[in-house]
Amino acid sequence: MQQGLAATRDWILEFEPEKPLQIEPLMGWTSSSETKPQVRMSFATKEEAVAFATRHGIAFRLEEPQETALRPKSYAENFKFGRPDRWTH
Repeated sequence: MQQGLAATRDWILEFEPEKPLQIEPLMGWTSSSETKPQVRMSFATKEEAVAFATRHGIAFRLEEPQETALRPKSYAENFKFGRPDRWTH
């Protein structure tokens, strides 16, 4: 299955949790009393995200996006003569 790159060009501002998750003793679910990690803000450019964080005094760490190498795929390659391994279902 191939996935597209739609809506992946935005810069996201996420808050890191300040306290570890707590384990609820009866059911074993994890929970937290803080709501900051639930907030995700998106910006069109890196400069907008940095300006917002600086203006509001939020410490930040930038993570540059990884370049993805697009490999052309073809269904016919499954049946090509001289394929290194046999094609099976």
